[in-house]
Amino acid sequence: MGIRKRFTILHSNDMHGDFLAEMRGEEGHLIGGLSLLSGYINEVRSEEKNVIYCIAGDMVQGSIIDAEYKGISTMEIMNYLSPDVASLGNHEFDYGLPHLLFLEKIANFPIVNANLYITQYNKRLFQPYIVKNVDGFDILFIGIITEKVMDMLKTDNMLSSFITLQEAASEVGKICNAYKNDDIDLTILLTHIGFESDKELASLLDPAWGVDMIIGGHSHTVLEQPAIVKNILIAQAGVGTEQIGRFDITVDDDTNSIVDWTWKLVPIDNIHCQPDEKLTAFIDGFKDIVDKKYGSIISKFARTLTHPERTRETELGNLFADAIQETTGVDVAFVGSGSIRKTELGPIVTLGDYLALFPYDDSITRFTVTGAQLKHAFAGFMRPENR
Repeated sequence: MGIRKRFTILHSNDMHGDFLAEMRGEEGHLIGGLSLLSGYINEVRSEEKNVIYCIAGDMVQGSIIDAEYKGISTMEIMNYLSPDVASLGNHEFDYGLPHLLFLEKIANFPIVNANLYITQYNKRLFQPYIVKNVDGFDILFIGIITEKVMDMLKTDNMLSSFITLQEAASEVGKICNAYKNDDIDLTILLTHIGFESDKELASLLDPAWGVDMIIGGHSHTVLEQPAIVKNILIAQAGVGTEQIGRFDITVDDDTNSIVDWTWKLVPIDNIHCQPDEKLTAFIDGFKDIVDKKYGSIISKFARTLTHPERTRETELGNLFADAIQETTGVDVAFVGSGSIRKTELGPIVTLGDYLALFPYDDSITRFTVTGAQLKHAFAGFMRPENR
């Protein structure tokens, strides 16, 4: 038996600019928000010796504070949280690849991705991995992104023609094999491909590569416990900042493997967490400017309308689709349910509320289809992998 050390790994994913806590329930508990999240992270960092905080993509896009500053506010706030490493998500590309490269320079933490390439030069577009030495143990983090990112890149025909997405498992193998003669104690994939794809990826990995853990995002999956595929732990922490994943693991430096672990999804609220007042003040600086610009009331509802999940019909989804249908005069309007970024709206609605509901600078496309084509499209929409 070699030397064994304990590590605490905190992980978030799909935060989507969820900066502010929400007051819920009759007792008015504060839920989520980066101030409470930072408070919890700081508490763990003070209590435990070897703490690592990582983010598995989609830090940006989903709030008016993020949209107003095109992600710059998000990166400045993330710098305050000081993650040890983050991976790219597809929404990091929402403001365009050139702007993302600018955001990467603002970040004071490494952002890794291994499977996006500049085609003609066979060169990776971003830093593919990082090895962090924590208490004498070397931990390898590798970033992997979903093929959905190519849809984002297609909006720029010139740049997209220069970029390709390589198969994830082979890229992981290349990096792990490059370190096979080094004493890597722990290997973690930071992915943004979705929980089911994480399990599929784990099944494709050669055990000799030594991957111990996949921390993922993209599918907004809430787990009771991690999945285990080929002895690889696979976890995700839902969406937003209402919770954070926590691994407490013991690693053996002789076998370079996890010999003991626990995991839990920690609620972020004012019952379990103390707010970080300095971060609150920092975020309020952005919020005050945004509130002055977008705080005017533009409509009132009879009651609050909700959008609790993206996999079924919702009141807010219907409202948004009906508004597009009525404005454009079409017979049918389609709205991607995942593009609706708030779970509720009203009864008093400001301009900022609407922009937070749909923070994308998108256009409406109008086209004509036959009944048979529409039926075929619906069949595609309802396939499990497309939901």
